Amino acid sequence: MPIIQSAKKALRSSEKKRVYNIRRQKNVDEALKTIKKLVAEKKIKEATAHVSAAYKALDKATKAGTLKKGTASRKKSRIVALIKRSK
Repeated sequence: MPIIQSAKKALRSSEKKRVYNIRRQKNVDEALKTIKKLVAEKKIKEATAHVSAAYKALDKATKAGTLKKGTASRKKSRIVALIKRSK
């Protein structure tokens, strides 16, 4: 455990940020998982409808710094490619 005052504050701060980052990452994972599940079930129209929600989750995570810009871009690209391939 930290002894110095500033280290204690940094620990509190990082714990709060960790909670937010986990929440954002969970939203991204759930959005991607939903699309993959729908594609596997051959429900392409429903998967296409969920793409905007996935984009929103990825963009929010990128804006907050949870994901890097390139990672979000790659995931978006792969979602669209997955849907196109399954048509």
